[in-house]
Amino acid sequence: MDGIAEIRAKHLDAIGKAGDGEALETVRLAALGKKGEISLKMRELGRMSPEERKSAGPALNALKDEIDAALRARKAALDDAALEERLAREWLDITLPARSCPRGTVHPVSQVMEEMAAIFADMGFAVAEGPQVETDWHNFDALNIAPEHPARQEHDTFFMHREPGDNRPPHVLRTHTSPVQIRAMQAQGAPIRVIAPGRVYRMDMDQTHTPMFHQIEGLAIDRDITMANLKWVLEEFFSAYFGRPVRTRFRASHFPFTEPSAEVDIQCSWVNGQLRVGEGDDWMEVLGSGMVHPHVLRSAGIDPGQWQGFAFGMGIDRMAMLKYGIPDLRAFFESDLRWLRHYGFGALEMPSLHAG
Repeated sequence: MDGIAEIRAKHLDAIGKAGDGEALETVRLAALGKKGEISLKMRELGRMSPEERKSAGPALNALKDEIDAALRARKAALDDAALEERLAREWLDITLPARSCPRGTVHPVSQVMEEMAAIFADMGFAVAEGPQVETDWHNFDALNIAPEHPARQEHDTFFMHREPGDNRPPHVLRTHTSPVQIRAMQAQGAPIRVIAPGRVYRMDMDQTHTPMFHQIEGLAIDRDITMANLKWVLEEFFSAYFGRPVRTRFRASHFPFTEPSAEVDIQCSWVNGQLRVGEGDDWMEVLGSGMVHPHVLRSAGIDPGQWQGFAFGMGIDRMAMLKYGIPDLRAFFESDLRWLRHYGFGALEMPSLHAG
């Protein structure tokens, strides 16, 4: 067939001169497209004699394959050149340090709550939980809190709304985690040894009080538990929490849910305005405690003639302030990132002992 050499030379030359993918596609269509020059030549085979087709067919197929291979090779070369240009333009120094990734911190309240739970767990206390919106009975009556007690007045407690005509005692935002002790005793009975950490609510707001704060209470009920056991548990806890031996002092007090009742002080001193726990001749009141009142045991379904035990309660936020030198309780709940970065803890970081 005439002209094959010229067609071959023309298209190979065009392929070699194509400078981008668009130009290369134009050459492909001109050669191998439906109306391309080689395609039209292939159609002429039907009008040839068998002898002519025998020589022209292989020649055209060989030309088609050669042009197709040249197109592929040129496309690969153009792609490689484009990649080299992009790499030269969009370089990155992989030896540079990575950008810092902002990380959150563990809030001091969460940290201290975990520390306390771990210490009491070593002494055999399980963690008990309960609702934050409590019934009047669980929050007051079961705990021997009389109807005329100041805690049951609206100036001290958050009461939930009741519809007009509904004379049931309103639910409350729990004022302490003591209702959790009632629920735990009702569910488990005696003997029992639990702590009840969580949020509580009271109408108060100053440097050392907030309307919502965190409290942890402990309860141990068995047949022969005494105040001596209570003193041992508290001294073991404070010594582990502050990282040094801490002596306690019990002072007679009154709480509706314990009898006898005691305020508990811890040994401390002040050096250049800094509190040091576990040394010196001063004392600081930190919690209330006592032997569980028989009325409370009966309310929880436990026979006070067979069982007795102790209970105590302290503020988690205040304990965090004492250990880590935090001056203002209100800052705990202001969501100031600067404060959280300063006083917060890394997820895997072991906290230092402020009192050490």
